[in-house]
Amino acid sequence: MTTASTSSTPPGTRSKAIQALRALDAAGEPVTFETVAQRARFSRSWLYAQPDLRTEIENLRSSHRRAPASPVPARQRTSDASLLQRLEAANSRIRLLAEENRQLREQLAQALGEQRAASTRTGPPRTSAGNPSSVTIGSC
Repeated sequence: MTTASTSSTPPGTRSKAIQALRALDAAGEPVTFETVAQRARFSRSWLYAQPDLRTEIENLRSSHRRAPASPVPARQRTSDASLLQRLEAANSRIRLLAEENRQLREQLAQALGEQRAASTRTGPPRTSAGNPSSVTIGSC
C-alpha cells in the first residue's frame, strides 16, 4: 500500500485510513469500506476514490469472508509452505515414536521371556503327585 497523498486529501486522512485498516485487521474484525470509514471518521466515497486503499480493503475483506472464524491478522496467517513443513515434521516425529515403541515392545517381550524362563528354573519341580487336582489315567 502506498502512502502518497493526493492534493485534495486533508493531511492525516491517509494515515488515519491506514491505521484503521491495520487496527481492524489486527483485531480480526471485518475490514469493509464502512468499518474503515467509521474507524477513521471520514466518508466511504473518499475510500472508494483511493485505488491503493480500495485494493487493500477488498483483499482483506475477501480474506475475512473465506475464513470468518479466523480472527488472525493477514500478516500472521500461516502459509501453505509453513503448514506443509509442520506436517512433515509431525510425520517424522510419528515415525520416530513408532520405531521407539516397536523397540520397547521387543525389549519388554524379551525381558518377560527371560523372567519366565528364570522362574521356571528356580521354581518347585512340577510333578503330578504334588498337585491334588491332577488325575493319572491308567492303561485301558
